[in-house]
Amino acid sequence: MLSKFNSMPLTTFRQAVKAGEFLVTAEVMPPKGCDTTHMLEMAATLKGRVHAVNVTDGSRAVLRMSPLAASVILLQHGVEPICQFACRDRNRIGLQGDLMGAYALGIRNILALTGDPIKAGDHPDAKAVFDVESVRLLRLISKMNQGSDYNDKPLTDGTTDLFAGAAVDPQCASWSGLKSRFEKKLAAGAQFFQSQLITDFDRLDKFMNEVAAGCGKPILAGIFLLKSAKNARFINRAVPGVNIPEHIIERLEKAADPLAEGMKIAAEQVRLAKDICHGVHIYAVKREDLIAPILDLAGIPPVHKKVDQFIPKNTVKPELSIATEAIGK
Repeated sequence: MLSKFNSMPLTTFRQAVKAGEFLVTAEVMPPKGCDTTHMLEMAATLKGRVHAVNVTDGSRAVLRMSPLAASVILLQHGVEPICQFACRDRNRIGLQGDLMGAYALGIRNILALTGDPIKAGDHPDAKAVFDVESVRLLRLISKMNQGSDYNDKPLTDGTTDLFAGAAVDPQCASWSGLKSRFEKKLAAGAQFFQSQLITDFDRLDKFMNEVAAGCGKPILAGIFLLKSAKNARFINRAVPGVNIPEHIIERLEKAADPLAEGMKIAAEQVRLAKDICHGVHIYAVKREDLIAPILDLAGIPPVHKKVDQFIPKNTVKPELSIATEAIGK
């Protein structure tokens, strides 16, 4: 049975992928509490500058508002979300139920993640689930899009049409492991890839030429706004697999205005990525308002979309008008 929603227009993000545009996405964190004011203010600065906004799911295993709820709130305020789904906190029943709910509420883009380990977060004694991981979550979404559940039983009340993506780490120490994992995610149905923070653009270029070549799916390079030398050193210590080069740290340390220098560095990296891959995913934790200026510095033009273009007909109508995780593998 086909869902009545399957005939609805593509989202702006999916349209941009289909059209082969240079893709720009950014990330916002839901609040730790019920006040979404700051999230909405930050997201509002991204309107017209990005194709979609990622909403994190318990980034670093730290408690925050449900990404599903936060995504619906963003959608109601004219911001197209990519709702992250991590496998850490829900089993396959919960994941499927939330995916159906997300689709019914108008969410169309999903980023399938395994999730950060519990011990890294603010509830280290909580129980992790990990009933499935990101590859099996992608397969689950593909099955639901085809009209069946995880056990190949029919979805009798309508199918989904979710646009699912995955994370990739081109700087992974194991080249064979990177290649194997990427190919498994492709086979499982990933339609786009957003990368971990990139600092080695030669490595990204090698990945694009030796692993991702011919895959037919867009790769977005992760660009992180470094706010200071202290911030860069913290990331080197705290984020596995990331190695911010010393010459970048020295630039930040010597700068009269480290934040402005960090913006210049991010813009330079956006320009590098534009020559190598299909887009960028920008992390600017708590300073999402600086993403548009970074894009200006990089010479990336506005997206030029209608605010309501991507809001599906079955979405709850807005009541008001008014916004990091290092992506898990």
